[in-house]
Amino acid sequence: MRTRTDLISLEEAEKLDVDQVHELYRTYINKSQVRLMTSFGFGQELVDHAEGAYVHTRDGRRILDFTGGVGVLNHGHNHPRILAARQRFQERRRMEVHKTYFSPYLAALGHNLSAVLPGDLTRSFLPNSGAEAVEGAVKLAYKYHGGRRRQILRADISFHGKLLGSGGLTGGAQNHFDFPTIPGIRTFAYDDLDSVRRTLAEARDADGRSDVYALLVEPFSASTMRWCSEDFLRGLRELCTAEDIVLIFDEIYTGWGKTGSMFHFTRYEGLVPDVVTTSKSFGGGKSSVSAYVAREPVFRRAYDNMTDAMMQSTSTTYYGFGEETATAIEAINVAVEDDYPARARAIEAVLRPGLERIRKTYPDLIADVCGSGALFGVFLSGGPKVLDLIGKLPAGGPAKDPLIRTKIITAAVIDTLYRKHDIYSYYTLNGRSPLVVSPPLVAGPEEVERFLDALDATLAEGMGRLVGRFVRERVSSLW
Repeated sequence: MRTRTDLISLEEAEKLDVDQVHELYRTYINKSQVRLMTSFGFGQELVDHAEGAYVHTRDGRRILDFTGGVGVLNHGHNHPRILAARQRFQERRRMEVHKTYFSPYLAALGHNLSAVLPGDLTRSFLPNSGAEAVEGAVKLAYKYHGGRRRQILRADISFHGKLLGSGGLTGGAQNHFDFPTIPGIRTFAYDDLDSVRRTLAEARDADGRSDVYALLVEPFSASTMRWCSEDFLRGLRELCTAEDIVLIFDEIYTGWGKTGSMFHFTRYEGLVPDVVTTSKSFGGGKSSVSAYVAREPVFRRAYDNMTDAMMQSTSTTYYGFGEETATAIEAINVAVEDDYPARARAIEAVLRPGLERIRKTYPDLIADVCGSGALFGVFLSGGPKVLDLIGKLPAGGPAKDPLIRTKIITAAVIDTLYRKHDIYSYYTLNGRSPLVVSPPLVAGPEEVERFLDALDATLAEGMGRLVGRFVRERVSSLW
């Protein structure tokens, strides 16, 4: 029997079987996480290795990964150029941490970010995660106004992270616990310029001046499969310019080609926010790195002086961590040289008509299909009448969730895709909880066709059969 003082070596960790991993999770990580993850087929297996668009399990299965790593894997799993960049860094024994030495990697990465972004988005800061990038951008906006303005606007369906600050700025359904957060948050209706105007009118001081220091929005909301119209985004730019409000675009999920342009907003010529945030595939699928990039005058007023030069830090020790920035340099070059926006558009050319065909084939099971590039949502409906009984259960548990029927239906489809067709997918917890179709940008038309054939075959079984099997075999472990 292993005691708490016995350390597990790397070699021993790699030999743990799935039951041992589950038990260690239950004991040292989160027991409920095991219950949740094992409600799908992929919670019962361990991965041996992964490459491109495929995951290979220890028992020999080759799984087509259509999750896209929830935005992380535009480059796919273990892209050879990304691996080579990291190996090069390690073999040459480059220095990792010490911010009193200047870093050629950080310098080059700042240049590259400026090169791919429009206008004077030229000043970068590089923390670890998307949530940190959001909080850094908001902090920059607050400092830009010298603390004289106290309110910030966010959309009602937004998702910006799960830290205390970014969590408070998240307006979607995932926020079901009232954590403390930054003060002064106001909410507007997504893609509704009149709502923004009304909210701005309410956020004025006693002298009628704007009290809003920043407006934060996702041009494409990956958690709900909704996006802002061009008129809305340009209208935001005009309002924020007129009121001297820092306009922040969150492109953490949608950056680096995912929706068919390098960033979703860059499809609109001349549209430039004051700050843009990025993460996820920015690290090439191997590096935990993010960035917020600010326009020159915004950054200069906030931080470009000897007193405040180090105040921008959200994670000083690992800011610009050497191997992570080296990886991001290569990730950007791959995305540009291999034209990832064009790859996303090529995927869409097969995916969109295929999903529309399936929607028309199963009108009682698919309420809607929408998306752009290599990021689509399939909104499922229907299901057996027995699911209506869930709403009659006592308050709390599954009955408390107004989307529980949709989630069970979608989970049943995900489970069947994985167990019977070797396809890995997921659904969002925000908005209407769609089945997300998000292949990596290294996927080809044959992988897209394989997914479409599998989804068609799955729905052909009938939702009653899918849900009945899923409920019997899986869903009891959720609660």
